[in-house]
Amino acid sequence: MTNPAERLVDLLDLEQIEVNIFRGASPNESLQRVFGGQVAGQALVAAGRTTDGERPVHSLHAYFLRPGRPGVPIVYQVERLRDGRSFTTRRVTAVQQGRTIFTLTASFHRPEEGGIEHQLPPRLDFPDPETLPTVTEEIREHLGALPEALERMARRQPFDIRYTERLRWSPGEIKEKESDPRSAVWMRATGPLGDDPLVHTCALTYASDMTLLDAVRIPVEPLWGRRGWDLASLDHAMWFHRPFRADEWFLYDQESPISHGGRGLARGRIYDRAGSLLVSVVQEGLFRPLNWAGGSS
Repeated sequence: MTNPAERLVDLLDLEQIEVNIFRGASPNESLQRVFGGQVAGQALVAAGRTTDGERPVHSLHAYFLRPGRPGVPIVYQVERLRDGRSFTTRRVTAVQQGRTIFTLTASFHRPEEGGIEHQLPPRLDFPDPETLPTVTEEIREHLGALPEALERMARRQPFDIRYTERLRWSPGEIKEKESDPRSAVWMRATGPLGDDPLVHTCALTYASDMTLLDAVRIPVEPLWGRRGWDLASLDHAMWFHRPFRADEWFLYDQESPISHGGRGLARGRIYDRAGSLLVSVVQEGLFRPLNWAGGSS
């Protein structure tokens, strides 16, 4: 069986069908919509393929406009906005069945030496990833065995995710002292991703959408088990500060400063094991009760 990390690399390997136009596969999975991290990662690949490869991406800003349909290819159209002496800017539009589902603007920067250097210290009170159970192990421990659908999903999961605190399974486990809107996970790809820095950047972009909105939900419901809220990503922004490998452990420290009016904001900071800040992430999500009947978004 192909390693899920290898399948992720294949998923990010877009087909070029014309100058500035690429096509990406969309796995036919039992999901209501295409995973947002997949679309963001593929769009960033498309943007990067139109640069000289010598300027790493330093930021991206994206909007999720419509849910994508699993199993249907997505076409990425790249607009070359700027090729300057230090910066390169690209805008990508993701189209599926003739409808725009996603837009992304990415900026690439020629590495520079010198300048102001500082970093706020990270939170350090987290256990090492090797001492923590995987999500799959926690689910098996709670349920005794994985349901067939979760078993299939676990086999396809390209990232090993380990929550720094044990998962809670019922509303009764959500205690006041534990209800701060924060979450933290260790993550790494389940196998080697090769040596192309763009692949690692796009893989981490994929991963950045997997757990960030957990911080919004933590005060009101368990992360696993019966859910009362439907959620969808609205927009996503990332700033890449230092080089990294997505197949080595990184800590994703997440918090939600506010949730109001049906929208929750989450911020994430991604560190390596030495505590160096690698990436900053901000995302807003739409949260509605599962029985909500207010029409389409």
